[in-house]
Amino acid sequence: MLKRKIEKYIEEYLASGSNKMLIISGARQIGKSYIIRYVGSKMFKNFIEVNMAEDANGKRLFADAKSKDDFYLALSSVAGEKLGTKSDTLVFIDEIQTYSHLLTMIKFLKADDRYTYIASCSLLGVALKSTTSIPIGSVILERMYPLDFEEFLWANGAGEFAISKMRETFEKRESQSEAIHKHLLDLFKKYLLVGGLPDAVNEFVATKNIVAIRHIQEDVRRMYKLDAATYERDSKTKLKIGRIYDMISSNLENRKKRVVAKDIEDKKNARMDSYADEFEYLVSSGTALEVRAVSKPSYPLSANVGKNLLKLYFNDIGIFTGILYGNDILSVMKDESSINLGSVYESVVAQELAAHGFVLCYYDNKKKGEVDFLIDDIRSQSVVPIEVKSGKDYSIHNALDRFLDVEEYHISKALVLSNDRILRQDGRTLYSPIYNIMFIQENTETEIILD
Repeated sequence: MLKRKIEKYIEEYLASGSNKMLIISGARQIGKSYIIRYVGSKMFKNFIEVNMAEDANGKRLFADAKSKDDFYLALSSVAGEKLGTKSDTLVFIDEIQTYSHLLTMIKFLKADDRYTYIASCSLLGVALKSTTSIPIGSVILERMYPLDFEEFLWANGAGEFAISKMRETFEKRESQSEAIHKHLLDLFKKYLLVGGLPDAVNEFVATKNIVAIRHIQEDVRRMYKLDAATYERDSKTKLKIGRIYDMISSNLENRKKRVVAKDIEDKKNARMDSYADEFEYLVSSGTALEVRAVSKPSYPLSANVGKNLLKLYFNDIGIFTGILYGNDILSVMKDESSINLGSVYESVVAQELAAHGFVLCYYDNKKKGEVDFLIDDIRSQSVVPIEVKSGKDYSIHNALDRFLDVEEYHISKALVLSNDRILRQDGRTLYSPIYNIMFIQENTETEIILD
């Protein structure tokens, strides 16, 4: 079984007796149902799982359950013998967004307090658009992502003690030994190929078969496109979502990497606002990660993001490298000089930062240039710029230098990630091996790591 960080969070929620329902949201095929099923079955005598997507395609027992009594009747018809009390019965409502009226009913189910509940949702943003009365005070929304690099290390045999020692070395501003560095960099490059989709990681652990792994990734990528056709009624919107999703890889290979409105439908005067719903679908469904432009950075970044300069990344780095390189593993593993891995390295950093709770932003200024990422440092209430370098010239970063020179930004620290083993501080800039991105965490740890 793959160990996931969210497991502890779910356990704590279920043990808390909270009067709110936890909804785990995120893209399909990232392991939401599996981890809820594992934790729920372990903690409760009676574990009841109802998949609403399956119900909608089958008996439709819950389709007309518009009151709590209707819900209880439908539930008893599939699991009556397991229904006990709140303390021993967990009801897992899988794919709750399938029936938007169930989202409205959450408040009443929790108020009745008959059983313990938890839910999963793959397309929460789509469901929220069609639901008029979401009981915001009755739910806890927690986003889940594919396996991050640390979870990938766990899957490949790295123990907590080993990773804690690596973290300690990083926080002390010390470099890993040559042997540890080579081992970590090797696994990091394999993570670029495999990504964090659970089925792909399990296939890698079991067989190391890149062809089988690529089949899994491609099937998921196709499914993400088909989901748009399932949940969006307007045919034009479906086509535009598919077009934007297909453009992600080519956009990332461009120098600016941003989405250009006129390219979506080949319209000269197209505006980004015209595709707001399509962008919202891709991001809220978890199939893409958005990185918004900031021209004048200040804490918090969410208050300063621009509307029209947008980058989109795939939610999983393995899907992206599958598109770029197919079954060719040497392009990534051997650092071939003819291959530019810049977009790949940026993509994996975006994936890590998103999984660690950061709002994704980048710096864009016509005069000063562009910096790959900006993150909030909560404890110091300031902004930290991050540059990602895939080549040997990692110490050359003109845009970052100009960014740091702007006194009004009050930037006290910066981070440059590369393949180089040596971790060193040069003025305000910390140079670090890219695998240490796993230790850049949201909340208080950022201050400790980047001081």
